[in-house]
Amino acid sequence: MEFKLHSEFEPAGDQPKAIAELVDGVKKGMAHQTLLGVTASGKTFTAANVIAQIKKPTLVIAHNKTLAAQLAQEYKEFFPENAVHYFVSYYDYYQPEAYMPVTDTYIEKEAQINEEIERLRHASTQALLTRKDVIVVASVSCIYGLGSPVEYEKVHLKITKGMKMERNEFLRKLIYIYFERTNADLTPGHFRALANTIEIMPVNEKIIYRLEIMGDVVDTILEIDPVSRKVHRELDNFFLFPAKHFVTPESERMRAIDDIKAELKEQLKDFDKEGKILEAERLKRRTTYDVAMIREIGFCNGIENYSRHFSGKKAGEAPDTLLSYFPHNADGTPDFLTIIDESHVTIPQLGAMYAGDASRKQTLVEHGFRLPSAKDNRPLKFEEFNERIGQIIFTSATPSHYEREVSQKVVEQVIRPTGLIDPEVIIRPIQSKGKYGGQIADFIEETIKVVKGGGRVIATTLTKKMAEDLSVYLREKGIKAEYLHSDILTIDRITILSNFRKGVFDCLVGVNLLREGLDLPEVEFIGILDADKEGFLRSVTSLIQIIGRAARNVLGRVVLYADRMTNSMETAIGETSRRRDKQIAYNKAHGITPKTIIKNIKDITDQLQTEHKKAVSDLLAIDTAMPGKNISKLIKEKERQMGSAVKLLDFETAAILRDEIKALEGMNGTKIRKKK
Repeated sequence: MEFKLHSEFEPAGDQPKAIAELVDGVKKGMAHQTLLGVTASGKTFTAANVIAQIKKPTLVIAHNKTLAAQLAQEYKEFFPENAVHYFVSYYDYYQPEAYMPVTDTYIEKEAQINEEIERLRHASTQALLTRKDVIVVASVSCIYGLGSPVEYEKVHLKITKGMKMERNEFLRKLIYIYFERTNADLTPGHFRALANTIEIMPVNEKIIYRLEIMGDVVDTILEIDPVSRKVHRELDNFFLFPAKHFVTPESERMRAIDDIKAELKEQLKDFDKEGKILEAERLKRRTTYDVAMIREIGFCNGIENYSRHFSGKKAGEAPDTLLSYFPHNADGTPDFLTIIDESHVTIPQLGAMYAGDASRKQTLVEHGFRLPSAKDNRPLKFEEFNERIGQIIFTSATPSHYEREVSQKVVEQVIRPTGLIDPEVIIRPIQSKGKYGGQIADFIEETIKVVKGGGRVIATTLTKKMAEDLSVYLREKGIKAEYLHSDILTIDRITILSNFRKGVFDCLVGVNLLREGLDLPEVEFIGILDADKEGFLRSVTSLIQIIGRAARNVLGRVVLYADRMTNSMETAIGETSRRRDKQIAYNKAHGITPKTIIKNIKDITDQLQTEHKKAVSDLLAIDTAMPGKNISKLIKEKERQMGSAVKLLDFETAAILRDEIKALEGMNGTKIRKKK
């Protein structure tokens, strides 16, 4: 197994030392290490070099889908010849089942599954079961229950040219592994059969496998493009995995039904002893109906709440998750590398998942909405997670107490390859004192100076209302300003940030918009308003992260507006000064002159506008005599573009193209395909 790292750059600054130390730690069997890498020091590049040298399958965990997508794209660029996959929650929308006793309100589960992300999840698990050079970038959803890898792998099919195959028996096998038959266009997890030709679209990729059967023998296997119908190549064989992660043989299904009925009987006895007549009747009615549905059609709404019975696990036993699909040694110990990105945020999320889920499920069980076994459909507890992952490397500019406590080695990456140093940090009063006119007046004065020189400015406030009011006030003072906070739609946020970088406006005002991963090299000045208001937004971690946003520009400066020195301020300033002194000394010793990072402004909205113009142009060119046919061609082209966007992990573009496809299907009078 070999990971081939591709990069036009060689490790520089602190990177060579960090790579060597981390690799040495892994080889010595250290369970936990921390890469303390300052902002813009190339932590992902360092991690990629470690993976290339360690040569083990790797799980990278990020704290949200967006950051995971960015990391997956970076690793794809570093390892184009290896299998880099993206594994996140497949819900576009998710409202969990819940009950609120105070108001006697029951909330039914409501969810919308993103088929493209579901396909990528299958691609991840199949890669882990079929090859060794795999990197999976995942969100914290990787600790939620997933079907057993043993059962998933056990029922996969290998179709080989020349093998004996009875047509109807093969169709039954496809249905058994949860493929659905259709006479319409193929989508992932579907097949169609006409005479002796069978076409199948697997769940992990958008291609069609066409089997031509002659006399109960597979005569030809073709790989076909689903849009153009062009034949890519003729194959000798291919593997077909189940269309769902949860695979249950018929014998196991009947056993599970008996177990569910036995548990129901015991729970009804307990309710009777407690005098819970309403709860008993509610549970009996629901469970009896679910069992009948499972027996007749193999499925019921909320079937995941019975997952423990189907898997055969004991009460309280940890579920199978994505971690179960990674390789393990003969003694069962994990044999893969784990990198936890932005660990100061990701670790608390991993630790909090179980308790929140357990509280909600306990309420449902107590009031007769679910059997006690529903509590075993859950994420891993933090200690269970630790038992199931390989050697860990935490990466963060601000590792928390936990990472420092458990790590056998903390490796610093303070010197940037670019030579850039941490910004100068200045303290100025909030109230008007001496030559300073108060934080707003001083911020405006500094902003005017920076804008005249062509730079950009950021202000951070404590509330959304303050951000909105300050942006209005700045515009009244002649400064082009916009605000940004969580109430703004995702696409609008992207547009605002792109316009900020382009210079459409000069000052961005927000609350916690300077979160991890935001890359704005044009920013020369940051004003942290009310910096002495101790709390989450002005903690040591938050202050260091905000200060780091100005480290990509050689002119970067940060002003903390405060009337007193808090412990958080003192620690953050001290750490920034320590790093800054070390960076300056290194640059002086090596004759390095720092230069501002120059980075292309990639705005997906530009691409969306191009797509829209093309769509309009194509529609105008449609022959009015044959509108349906031409719109169908345009839909096919849009589907191809959407598939390309998904491969690039550009889900914003894919979502817009999906909406365009729906609109075109409406114009064409075709039925819009429903989500599974």
